[in-house]
Amino acid sequence: MSSERPLLVIEPATEQRDFRTEQLDADLVIVGGGLAGTCAAITAARAGIRVVLVQDRPVLGGNASSEVRLWALGATAQLSNNNRWSREGGVIDEILVENLFRNPEGNAVVVDTVLLEKVVSEPNITLLLNTAAVGVTKDGADIASVTAFCSQNSTRYELTAPLFCDASGDGVLGFLAGAAYRMGAESREEFGELFAPEEEFGALLGHSIYFYTKDVGVPVAFTPPGYALDDVTAIPRWRSFSTAEQGCRLWWIEYGGRLDTVHDTEAIKWELWKVVYGVWNHLKNSGRFPEAETLTLEWVGLIPGKRESRRFEGLYMLRQQDLVEQRPHDDAVGSGGWSIDLHPADGVFSEYAGSHHLHARGVYQVPYRCLVSRDVGNLFLAGRIISVTHVAFASTRVMVTSAHLGQAVGMAAAACVRDGVAPAQLTEPDRMRALQLDLLRTGQHIPGHRLDDPDDLARRARLSASSSFALSSLPGDGPAAPLDTSLAQLLPVPAGPVPQLGLTVDVAAPTTLRVELRTGNRPDDYTPDVVLASREFPLTPGPGQRLKLDLDTDVDEPRYVFLTLLRNEHVAVHTTLTRVTGLMSVRHRSTQEADPAVGRPRVEFWTPERRPGGHNLAVTADPPLRAWEVDSLVDGHARPTSHPNAWLAAVGDPAPSATLRWDSPQTIARVELTFDTDPDHPMETVLWGHLERTTPSCVRDYRLRVGDTVVAERSGNHQTRDTVTFDPPLVTDHLAVDVLAGHGSGPAAVVQLRCH
Repeated sequence: MSSERPLLVIEPATEQRDFRTEQLDADLVIVGGGLAGTCAAITAARAGIRVVLVQDRPVLGGNASSEVRLWALGATAQLSNNNRWSREGGVIDEILVENLFRNPEGNAVVVDTVLLEKVVSEPNITLLLNTAAVGVTKDGADIASVTAFCSQNSTRYELTAPLFCDASGDGVLGFLAGAAYRMGAESREEFGELFAPEEEFGALLGHSIYFYTKDVGVPVAFTPPGYALDDVTAIPRWRSFSTAEQGCRLWWIEYGGRLDTVHDTEAIKWELWKVVYGVWNHLKNSGRFPEAETLTLEWVGLIPGKRESRRFEGLYMLRQQDLVEQRPHDDAVGSGGWSIDLHPADGVFSEYAGSHHLHARGVYQVPYRCLVSRDVGNLFLAGRIISVTHVAFASTRVMVTSAHLGQAVGMAAAACVRDGVAPAQLTEPDRMRALQLDLLRTGQHIPGHRLDDPDDLARRARLSASSSFALSSLPGDGPAAPLDTSLAQLLPVPAGPVPQLGLTVDVAAPTTLRVELRTGNRPDDYTPDVVLASREFPLTPGPGQRLKLDLDTDVDEPRYVFLTLLRNEHVAVHTTLTRVTGLMSVRHRSTQEADPAVGRPRVEFWTPERRPGGHNLAVTADPPLRAWEVDSLVDGHARPTSHPNAWLAAVGDPAPSATLRWDSPQTIARVELTFDTDPDHPMETVLWGHLERTTPSCVRDYRLRVGDTVVAERSGNHQTRDTVTFDPPLVTDHLAVDVLAGHGSGPAAVVQLRCH
């Protein structure tokens, strides 16, 4: 193997030397390669601008990487609240769906590979790993360049660009550039936030370190290091430790909220190591856990997972009221939905519970103004450092929400480069509408917004289909679901009289069953606390009893209603194995009681079960519900909102097909399709594990056809979005989409169809 380097290099002594320096120029420099920075980089690169992504760790993902191993989550909130169909769209959805396909077991190392592959496959991205930003130069109020250093190749980089993004977690770029920031908690009085913590609770969230254990099948001894915590009873919840949980589920092994969570990170890490090794010593050597004999400590995190440090001041500061009241913003570019989740500053050593939650009724909008520094004119903010109060941060800090907003930054940067404007100028109404349109085109979900694309040829076409699904009855071939808790079926109904609905129940003893028809405050509100009608059914014992529910009520516009069966220990309702896009059953799991003193609203939580559980009820409807018509393909929504927003062929259709026809030939360069990968599924990246690699309702195989001529064919799709490009462009006055197969046994859905 030849080499251009000589066998020996001799350098004479000199007064001093400097590191090798490389100059790199780009349109956008992003500091920080967590999920926010990664998604910002991919989005910007795909939008056509040159990006340098600077990451101070050896892998991407930040807290989601194999270095920390926290599962990534966002608005779906592990199905713990009423945020239905809320998984974030765009690039982060693509990543989560791909990770599910490759990694249903939740291996953190595979997550690393998915993220790295996505970034290095983009020719417009220059990735610098193990590279830390250490300095900036400025031109007036703007950043002119960033100096970064890679310890692995002893190289200093001088990075210049018209635009910069701080996605570093601790806000190193904004800090060096002199941007205004905050650390700690605002008072209740500053923004009127009633959930703002008192001094006793503390003003910062701490760090956590996780660990993995493994059963090797033979006895394993453990000798703790000398720095391990001697007395595990110093932890108020020490009795909660058990061998049943991997250390990565012990998120409440947290510390550091009373310290400087930037500069004291190493001290915090050492304290967490003391705790982890002390806990493991307790599990292995206390004699209380004989099942630990064959367990070994396979991995302990080498760096802590950080929750909070600096937050930077932007053009607007999001606050508690924006989240709880779900306030609309003209410049909304994304959404959040995790609870307001505050942790006591003393962490694992606190007498308080590990977290204090305040849930809104549903998802909330996040405005673009939170992503732009108010001081540094060319600096975007992404990740947990965005412009929010400490209380609002307790929700926006989670990784998939951060990634979702990072996508908005990437697209905004591309718009700034294209139009030659500064980030703040995108708040102008026309520019903001253009940015929102660009985001929606790439799959971003902005609550309350639909894709009204004037360039979409499909919107000008007449649509027809071989058939469309209509819900007249669902077969009762599923397990009977006991009413040990209240149970409801979400149903999309048209405006006007609610159809007569029917159910089948098994009754174990004489009883009276109360059935209610409920809905939310808005058509797309999934907190069912508005009772439209109710009826009580006296029942005698016996299986297979049919209930006809003529509830005699109207709805004012198309919306979801909840056919609700209240808890009754003597009754079980028949279910179906049929899965249908936009249909789900939910159970009443708990209730957040109102507390006006902290601004907490009353919210009943009606949540679904994960597959393979959570069957739809074997419901009948007369007249049938027809919410899956072919016109849904061009309604501008890429997920269920007030109705399913998807086309499904009828069950049993041997050749499902949708056709677009125009009055004159159209020139089509590409066709973009969106499929149903169940945006209600959280798709946690690690540890949880998933039973499926693919979503049952997603289209696997399809083709595009002009008459009898197949012009494109796809097989093996598992992603939410797929694009077919024609070179040269296709010229035709009609185009058919044939659904050949899905990943499950039920009907596969096409959610959106666009032609350009």
